[in-house]
Amino acid sequence: MLQSIEVSGKTEEEAIESALNQLGLHRDDVSVEIIEQAKSGFLGLKSSPAVVKVIYEVKEDRAERVESFLVGLLERMDVDANVEVTGSDDTISVVLTGKDPGALIGRRGETLDAIQHLANYAVNKGAAGRVRINIDAENYRQRRNETLENLASRTAGKVMKYRRNMTLEPMNAYERHVIHSALQDHDNISTYSVGSEPNRRIVVAYGRKNNDDQERDSGQSGYREWS
Repeated sequence: MLQSIEVSGKTEEEAIESALNQLGLHRDDVSVEIIEQAKSGFLGLKSSPAVVKVIYEVKEDRAERVESFLVGLLERMDVDANVEVTGSDDTISVVLTGKDPGALIGRRGETLDAIQHLANYAVNKGAAGRVRINIDAENYRQRRNETLENLASRTAGKVMKYRRNMTLEPMNAYERHVIHSALQDHDNISTYSVGSEPNRRIVVAYGRKNNDDQERDSGQSGYREWS
């Protein structure tokens, strides 16, 4: 993100040097625009200083931006919760804790998914590089993953026993991703999705899919699933 300051001095070089000292930067770290050149009047009368605009780049702290956005969002939701942010340049993890975890999670994680989607959109909009933001509350993601993996295993067992396909309840893209991943190496079992959002469902099928079948991006959350 580019920022700038305007500084005056007796000469252009003096103004630039003053700006660099204020910023703690070197000449190669900035670009300079001359706003007004220094003018010297007769016998020093009616002289005017030089004014320069020094432009420099500030590396944006994505973690701070995520925290600021979420604090404001939760205030607007009238939800009292703490925001704990950790992460690196490409992935940021957030843990939300509060007196009413249900208000943060929602039915089957729908509220939590919405908060995560908004945070990803707000922080990545117009940014030079994309960062993935993962948000959890009360360890819901892990518990939900375990539930989905158990569901996948039980369903696969029934499909193998009765040798017929089974269609699961509607799930969001992330939950479908968990089911696909849990069964991708299962012998004689394949998975694919049918229907359209928000009623898209996974079919757990008896038999492997052909090699010609390809994965595709769901187009919304970044998770990949069988078409």
